[in-house]
Amino acid sequence: MEVTINNEGDKLVAVLQGRLDTASAAQFSNDIAPLIQQAEKTIVLDCKELEFISSSGLRLFLNLRKATMSKGGSVTIKNVSNEIKQIFTITGFTSLFQFE
Repeated sequence: MEVTINNEGDKLVAVLQGRLDTASAAQFSNDIAPLIQQAEKTIVLDCKELEFISSSGLRLFLNLRKATMSKGGSVTIKNVSNEIKQIFTITGFTSLFQFE
C-alpha cells in the first residue's frame, strides 16, 4: 500500500495505490496521519489505483471521517472502481462519504 499526499490549495489529495488490507492497515494509518492533523480541510481520497479494501481499511476511512467532521472538514472519495464501490454499498458506507 502506498499513499502520496498532495496539497492542492484548500484541500489535501491522497492518492492510494495497492491493497488496503489487514497487513497494510498499520502503515496506512501512519501514512494518513498528516491528513488527520489537517482534518479541518477538504480531504480527497483518490482511489483510482486502490485494488482492494478490507474491513480494516474501511475502519481507517471511518476514523478519518470522524476526525474531519470534528474539525469542520470533509472527506470525498473519487475514482473508485466498481468492485470497491460495491463494498462501500454493501457495508452502507456510501451514505457516510461523498463520492465523485
